[in-house]
Amino acid sequence: MITEPPLPADLGALFADAAGRTLSVPLPPGRAVRPEGEEGGRPAFWLGDGPAPAGRWAVLRAQHARSGLWPLLLDALDDEDDEYRPWGNGEVAPDEMSSPGDHDPAALLATWWADHTTADDDPLPPAERDAVTAPHGRTWPGVAPAGRSTADPDRVADDLAGELLAGHPSLRLGLVAAERGADALTAAGWTGPANYVEDVAQVSAVLRDWEARFGARVVGVGFDTLLLSVAAPPTTAEAALAVAAEHFAFCPDNIWQGAEPRPLAAYAERLVGDHSWTFWWD
Repeated sequence: MITEPPLPADLGALFADAAGRTLSVPLPPGRAVRPEGEEGGRPAFWLGDGPAPAGRWAVLRAQHARSGLWPLLLDALDDEDDEYRPWGNGEVAPDEMSSPGDHDPAALLATWWADHTTADDDPLPPAERDAVTAPHGRTWPGVAPAGRSTADPDRVADDLAGELLAGHPSLRLGLVAAERGADALTAAGWTGPANYVEDVAQVSAVLRDWEARFGARVVGVGFDTLLLSVAAPPTTAEAALAVAAEHFAFCPDNIWQGAEPRPLAAYAERLVGDHSWTFWWD
């Protein structure tokens, strides 16, 4: 009987108890990263020292069940900055996050929708604001029906990771101790959506729901950006419009920050059959 060695010390330190966890794939040089200003305590994540090796994300994703480590392709605010913010300098706050299980994703989306359609600091005047969320206006339409998977969610995630790294080879590999990809953002203490959501456990709660309804997987994370693979994207304009409403609630800058105000219907057109969702918070 072959007994695999335990996790290396810098990876085992990510867990309260790493007993029984193994990882058979070799890792590039890297280090465990603690939140900025914290000398002791548990590290928030492991970060590769240089560009992620091609194909390694998929192998690590496949070993998540045995390792408990979810892989991420991590981007920086400035790739040429030695600090590689927010990852290299530990600009994260895991201790300030609650638990994803404490939040109702449908209630969160409804609340965020109301906030974004009535906010006093909305960058658009009222008439244009209502036009952006047409045909719903300020009325929350409710969550979208679940999609039907057209491919294996994990395979779609692996393919997207390969495409992402091929187009952006400077991305670094990250590993987070998390039971699922949706929770990795909370466990790492990512603060990318802080201008809208300070507790990223709320973001993770919605991502858990998208994992179930759309076969979504967290693949890439930047300073304030997020990339998901999607195995069950909307396949009709009607379904895409319903998903677009959730995207606006989740990340209004996807719609607000375009070259010009776009109604949800125009944004939704890009979602039909699209196996990747990208979000950016200003």
